[in-house]
Amino acid sequence: MGRRGASMLGVAEGLAPPRRPEPAWRVQEGALLPQTSAARLSEAMAARVVALGIDLGTTSVKAALVEAVPGDPTGFVVLASCARAARAEAAQSAAAGPQGQEQDVSRIIQALNECLAALPRQLLQEVCGIGVSGQMHGVMFWKTGQGCEWTKEGTSPVFEPGAVSHLVTWQDGRCSSEFLASLPQPESHLSVASGFGCATIFWLLKNSPEFLKSYDAAGTIHDYVVAMLCGLPRSLMCDQNAASWGYFNTQSQSWNLEILRASGFPVHVLPDIAEAGSVAGRTSRAWFEIPKGTQVGVALGDLQASVYSCMAERTDAVLNISTSVQLATSMPSGFQPAQTPDPAAPISYFPYFDRSYLAVAASLNGGNVLATFVHMLVQWMADLGLEVEESTVYSCMIQAAAQQRDTCLTITPTVLGERHLPDQLASVTRISSSALSLGHVTRALCRGIVQNLHSMLPFQQLKEWGVERVIGSGSALSRNEVLKQEVQRAFPFPVSFGQDVDAAVGAALVMLQRNLNQRVS
Repeated sequence: MGRRGASMLGVAEGLAPPRRPEPAWRVQEGALLPQTSAARLSEAMAARVVALGIDLGTTSVKAALVEAVPGDPTGFVVLASCARAARAEAAQSAAAGPQGQEQDVSRIIQALNECLAALPRQLLQEVCGIGVSGQMHGVMFWKTGQGCEWTKEGTSPVFEPGAVSHLVTWQDGRCSSEFLASLPQPESHLSVASGFGCATIFWLLKNSPEFLKSYDAAGTIHDYVVAMLCGLPRSLMCDQNAASWGYFNTQSQSWNLEILRASGFPVHVLPDIAEAGSVAGRTSRAWFEIPKGTQVGVALGDLQASVYSCMAERTDAVLNISTSVQLATSMPSGFQPAQTPDPAAPISYFPYFDRSYLAVAASLNGGNVLATFVHMLVQWMADLGLEVEESTVYSCMIQAAAQQRDTCLTITPTVLGERHLPDQLASVTRISSSALSLGHVTRALCRGIVQNLHSMLPFQQLKEWGVERVIGSGSALSRNEVLKQEVQRAFPFPVSFGQDVDAAVGAALVMLQRNLNQRVS
């Protein structure tokens, strides 16, 4: 889906060619919407169309209210938004060990409630659809019918988690390489890694079988929120999130049930599958000021929602550098990935919308590498008896690197390994006495982050796929001029900065367009 006015309204008016891939909101009952007259579209737009987007991220929760505005250059405007830190880290179970990564679901929902409470009440009353996205791969469990309790916070109805587990996040590392190798081969084009929902369930089956007996439903954190809002009798998951769990065939749109059953996997907890962009249900109660009966979309992957928020043209690729790094572009219509997983492949093909795919190089090493370097410098200075703020160190090292335009120093920054190379470590080479300044090292570190991504997805490959522009976004990129320079230096085509990816906005746009199309049709 596009961000521009033409991409949002032009197809219906016959003013612009369709984007690639055709988004799910253009599809109703398997057929594309017919061309619609401008008069009929204007009539549909006479009433205000507002959607709420929610993104349940790893470190924060965000909510955004988005309105369709035909006269705006983008075709929409963000009326209001709010973000709250989740601060949801939870103590790991003894069995999971130090590699476990879990979050307290009640704290995530508390942050969500704080976001909703901060949005204008009058605008919430006008919401016609709710889109939800969140951190992919992770898994949590709940008891059907006991997943939450509805209460009132002031005058607003809210829900609080009930019989639920912790969320085991995508960062979870309890599944060792040896454990993953012991699992059955999936019938899927995607490999299974630690932190993937099905891998975590296999681990629990082996190490904490009694734990699994306490629950009868499972999903991502955003699947849980949708299920609670709609009062769903079973967990519901879109193909985007199912693929991120492993053991899901994107061509048949089904779990590998026979393979899983043969291994004793508790298949009864697996969610039902729905197409990304479809409606999961309607709110079973009023929620804050949002009316009962408001449409709620099936939860989306945050990667797909983020790309959806800013990919304006079919020839765009989206580069997001924040904690980690993602480089994504949509594949041509009809593309089908090989159905045999390759754990060593650095590129993954994730479901997008309307049975299309995103090619994604997802590096685990991004802004977190720079943060690790800053922390190391601060610790060294503390060891020398000096107290310095991390923010001060960060700004000084970026200034030093900006003055050092080039370096012969080479840093491979993979301190966290990569999913396709889990045992890879970082390294520094071509060290000389003239290249040991803070500017040299910081410049080499920023260059290394970009070059590591290039090693995963050669930028020439993007050209062969028809990419003509890269949209650069993300917190690490926006606050680091040196990293921007290295991105511009490395890519063989223009890089556009300034439009940040926003999964909450992307989730809202999916529901916004669905509502618009229903009015037009």
